[in-house]
Amino acid sequence: MIAAFETLTPKDPMTSFDDREKGFEKKFALDQEQDFKAHARRNRALGQWAAGLMGLEAPHVDEYAKAVVKSDFELPGDEDVFRKVFEDLKGSGVTVSESEVRMKMAELLAQARESVRAGS
Repeated sequence: MIAAFETLTPKDPMTSFDDREKGFEKKFALDQEQDFKAHARRNRALGQWAAGLMGLEAPHVDEYAKAVVKSDFELPGDEDVFRKVFEDLKGSGVTVSESEVRMKMAELLAQARESVRAGS
């Protein structure tokens, strides 16, 4: 009879709180990982886009895209990536506005986030 009573008693509230906390921590870690992947994909696509505007060809396109991805590790946020791409475009004689580059960054980030969520 005691064994049956023990199975009917609720779990320790702290255990349920701990389980919930662990769940939130896992979700936060997953969200952070997905955000990192999305930004890296966006930066690679942005580099490929900019390389096309600058007239770079096959092996140089990948090299430039990798350089754009690496530029994101200079400072927190997107300004380092924006600055690199915008200055490189200007330096190569491409006429593009700051707002065009920022809009392209936003568009590519939305696509990258969708791609990461879809698991591709």
